[in-house]
Amino acid sequence: MNLYHPHSRRQRARGLYLTMGILMGILTVAFFRLQVLRSDTWELRAESNRIRQLPIPAPRGTIHDRNGRVIADNVPGYAITLLPGPPDSIRATLNKMSQYMEISDERIESLLAFLTRYGRQPLVVDSDANFPVVSALQERRTEFPTVYIEMRPRRRYLGGEAAAHVLGYVGEITADELASTDFSQDLYEQGMVVGKAGVEKQYESILQGRRGLKYVEVDARGRIVGDFGAFRVDPGEGGESLHLNIDIELQEWIHHIFPKSLSGAVIALDPEDGGILALYSNPGYDPNDFVSGISTEHWQDLNADNRNPLFNRVVLGLYPPASTWKLAVAGIGLDLGVITPDEKMPVPCTGSYAFGNRSYRCWDPDGHGFNNLAEAIGNSCDVYFYQLGLRIGLDPLLRRSTEIGFSRRCGIDLPQESQGIFPSEREFWERRFGYAPREGEVLPLSIGQGPNSQTPLKIAQFYLALARDGSAPTPVLARDLEIGDTWALDLDPDHLEALREGLRRVTAPGGTAHFGTALEHWEVLGKTGTAEHGLSQAGLAEPHAWFAGMAGPFGGSPGIVVVVIVEYGKSGSAIAAPIMAKTADYYLRRKHGIPTDSVQTYLDHVQIGPVPTWYQERYPAVIGAIR
Repeated sequence: MNLYHPHSRRQRARGLYLTMGILMGILTVAFFRLQVLRSDTWELRAESNRIRQLPIPAPRGTIHDRNGRVIADNVPGYAITLLPGPPDSIRATLNKMSQYMEISDERIESLLAFLTRYGRQPLVVDSDANFPVVSALQERRTEFPTVYIEMRPRRRYLGGEAAAHVLGYVGEITADELASTDFSQDLYEQGMVVGKAGVEKQYESILQGRRGLKYVEVDARGRIVGDFGAFRVDPGEGGESLHLNIDIELQEWIHHIFPKSLSGAVIALDPEDGGILALYSNPGYDPNDFVSGISTEHWQDLNADNRNPLFNRVVLGLYPPASTWKLAVAGIGLDLGVITPDEKMPVPCTGSYAFGNRSYRCWDPDGHGFNNLAEAIGNSCDVYFYQLGLRIGLDPLLRRSTEIGFSRRCGIDLPQESQGIFPSEREFWERRFGYAPREGEVLPLSIGQGPNSQTPLKIAQFYLALARDGSAPTPVLARDLEIGDTWALDLDPDHLEALREGLRRVTAPGGTAHFGTALEHWEVLGKTGTAEHGLSQAGLAEPHAWFAGMAGPFGGSPGIVVVVIVEYGKSGSAIAAPIMAKTADYYLRRKHGIPTDSVQTYLDHVQIGPVPTWYQERYPAVIGAIR
């Protein structure tokens, strides 16, 4: 065959044309598929290389007190964000940034670990940078092209240290929190600010808003070249506001009058609905210190402080209730019918009581003689309650105390609450102490000692029931909550009045707490307590000082219930009772439109000047006896 014959050349040409046509067809189909059918996909990929998505933090919900006063809100702040990139590049940038801001080696490593774990998410270097740092970085924009600085809401606590244990504090979410089931992966990411304690943590789902989105344009090297305005920006939604039962002015007043050198707690409740008017623990801390990210040194100082300022003594502290518990024993005795209000015990108080081969002393070595129930409460006579405890019996006392709920939590709306310690059966002694209890164990239990420890909150709930009809709702911080089952003592009205009469005698002339609780406008009913503990029994510290009670207009219903404990305060009448009275006086004066005064109790008046007219008119016999 002649390859150069014209016919052969035409055949080869046609084959070549066909091959080229097929190739061009394939290319045409491919180009059509890429440029027409898949144009949106490639356009999106191109845009994703050019645009970075950044979250816009939503402001947390504002927290108000019962009168509408703002106690936690937001102010403008600055956040420093670093766009993701190669780890070596990120490390170099962070090291360079450390010349102008404080970034510890631990912080750098945690950011790099987050980058390894979550890939392309932006890194929040500082969620609340101060203005000098922001200025220094903005002046060097060319040195930090992958750094993005934006304005973000910053938490502010207007109550400061006074409301620390109510509100808690916020901080940046940790890797452990992100991995937990408490924080949804759909809603939370690194760099977000979340509640860490108190109301901030309890109501995180309400206070935390929905984050928005913003876009920035970057070049081929990942450097920010400006905001990208062609895309819609989602501003997000702010958190919901939260209204509390707390009276912040009362909270601040308690902070003002509580002895700064002593540790302790104050809890005030509204008898109408059980709402918490004040919840104060001393010492405290300033929650504003946590907003910007607390320094390691400050955090270590708080944890190393032997006074434990981070410890909320109202809901976590467990203390022997001492004589404040005698009202519970009296109520159980009345309910079981082993005592009547007017009945006197057969053995008079001479300063001690003999049982078995032991002598159990009364706090007053001179004794109180024969007492009925109200007199025994007013005198806080231990000998009377020793005999009452024996009449009740160990097993009935354990059963009824457990049924009332002294080994259960109150159910307050806070992240943590300690459970009271009280034996439910005799086996408690065998498990805890390794011996079988005898009937004599009822004697220390009947005066609030022995294996009995309660939180100030639980004692306050008990006295709330005494101030009402024998029932007490769960004490809560947030308003408009659906309260669960009401706690009830199941006492007859006559029995309740007998207990209140005993409390009235404590603060009446001649009572153990009269001078520190006598007020011009209000009647105070309450009970002192001197709680022995391990250190005090060893002679190494003073006992804890209690005062639990209620106050209101003379002849009217109580308007407030207040419980005070002062650690190592020695005397409930001398130190805890005046704090309770001043707390009640300040709240009730404001509630009834009476001007407040810093000179409140009869003891205050005596210390600064003459006996006030109101006291002379109300208690002329006392004045006559003094003269």
